[in-house]
Amino acid sequence: MSFEKEIARRRTFGIISHPDAGKTTLTEKLLLFGGAIQEAGAVKSNKIKKGATSDFMEIERQRGISVATSVLAFNYKDKKINILDTPGHKDFAEDTFRTLTAVDSVIVVIDVAKGVEEQTEKLVEVCRMRNIPMIVFINKLDREGKDAFDLMDEVEKKLGLHVTPLSFPIGMGYDFQGIYNIWEKNINLFEGDSRKNIEETIAFSDINSPELEKIIGEKPANKLREELELVEEVYPAFDRDAYLTGKLQPVFFGSALNNFGVRELLDAFIEIAPQPKPKESDTRLVQPNENKFSGFVFKIHANMDPKHRDRLAFVKIVSGVFERNKPYLHVRHGKNLKFSSPNAFFAEKKEIVDISYPGDIVGLHDTGNFKIGDTLTEGEIMNFKGIPSFSPEHFRYVNNADPLKAKQLEKGLDQLMDEGVAQLFTIEMNGRKVIGTVGALQYEVIQYRLEHEYGAKCTYENFPAYKACWVLPDDPKNEEFAEFKRVKQKFLGHDKHGQLVFLADSDFSIQMTQSKYPSVKLYFTSDYHKKE
Repeated sequence: MSFEKEIARRRTFGIISHPDAGKTTLTEKLLLFGGAIQEAGAVKSNKIKKGATSDFMEIERQRGISVATSVLAFNYKDKKINILDTPGHKDFAEDTFRTLTAVDSVIVVIDVAKGVEEQTEKLVEVCRMRNIPMIVFINKLDREGKDAFDLMDEVEKKLGLHVTPLSFPIGMGYDFQGIYNIWEKNINLFEGDSRKNIEETIAFSDINSPELEKIIGEKPANKLREELELVEEVYPAFDRDAYLTGKLQPVFFGSALNNFGVRELLDAFIEIAPQPKPKESDTRLVQPNENKFSGFVFKIHANMDPKHRDRLAFVKIVSGVFERNKPYLHVRHGKNLKFSSPNAFFAEKKEIVDISYPGDIVGLHDTGNFKIGDTLTEGEIMNFKGIPSFSPEHFRYVNNADPLKAKQLEKGLDQLMDEGVAQLFTIEMNGRKVIGTVGALQYEVIQYRLEHEYGAKCTYENFPAYKACWVLPDDPKNEEFAEFKRVKQKFLGHDKHGQLVFLADSDFSIQMTQSKYPSVKLYFTSDYHKKE
């Protein structure tokens, strides 16, 4: 297959939602259609209790939340689909924001009973800012929930989207009978428990045919006809260009747990979703069909296999072809690296790949060369833009709880910080270590992983900081900077890369510092040095 065709058959997308809207279940069911798993993780028999395939860290299984973004790939109808399942929990939003830099489109999952929730609003805002094409999937139709029209109104108002339904529910909750697929003009009947089977569909081109009464009954048939008429009047016809530019969002209804409405979503998705798109770098716009390889690291995951101390850097391929054992330039280090066993993913199963194309995600074994945002090329010096690192909002001193394991603690902290789980600061005055995170739940994850993956134990105590500000003086030698350092020494530390950081205890203190020491600039993200 030619290079152009390989690009055209790739679809790389992320699934975003509020926790518990059924995102991981939807991911599972999509894999079921791709033949990637025979039986989805939601199937719980009395003897075995399987966790969902994409949640593979023990703490996720305990909490029932996805903390690390999983990458899953499968083939469906000659399309190669790459799914990035993202954490819904707000404490891990940073990981999700970074993942959104690596996707070409997004599916937003909304719970029929809860409607649009706060976390969904934040994530959709990021997608809107970047004009990422979005499809909305309204989930859990077999439960009592809000009316379909009310839900679509809510999506438009709260998320600022323009929607058009491509499928429509017949009844809801107890009366739920199935879905009319507007996109393909057919009816999909709901039979209750179809967790293992993939539903049969009835082709149905004429909604006014008396056959409809026979299939779903007279009342539901009349109601469906009225609702579909209303849909035609109220919502615009689907326009693929408007969808691709982020101006129109198609809506599908279904129940992922019952594997219902998922095939409709997937079939429409592979037809309308974008193939890999160009990406902006600091020097130029990079097109996927360029001959030379380029890609960037959007995630680092340590110890995917607890038996081996391995770290994988997840690289999104932007252009060209990535080949095994070929040297590529690590732009930040300015040196060439070769990768003998690049991985492709299926949840925690990985396989070695010889060749990967734009849109694909490869995992590269990393001995500490990579950090998030690094660019790899065939020699061109450029960096891809827009991979954020946030200022932490929670701070705690970290103490070693087992003096014999100091080395393990140091190594564990070092590796976890490279993954972007949290940030580590060393206080100048006493050399103590402070961990800063975006969400409080990360402290539990760090503690758990230090113990289970590195054999180190730690305890925390509060550190009274409000925000981390990276410090850049106009002139490091001037009096003003020396005075700033003397007055603020209790609150100064260095991050992992040796950059000076001011751990301010309040917003007031930041404002006072800025007015008192105008030549000392404060930044809330650590990548300020890349700004001109």
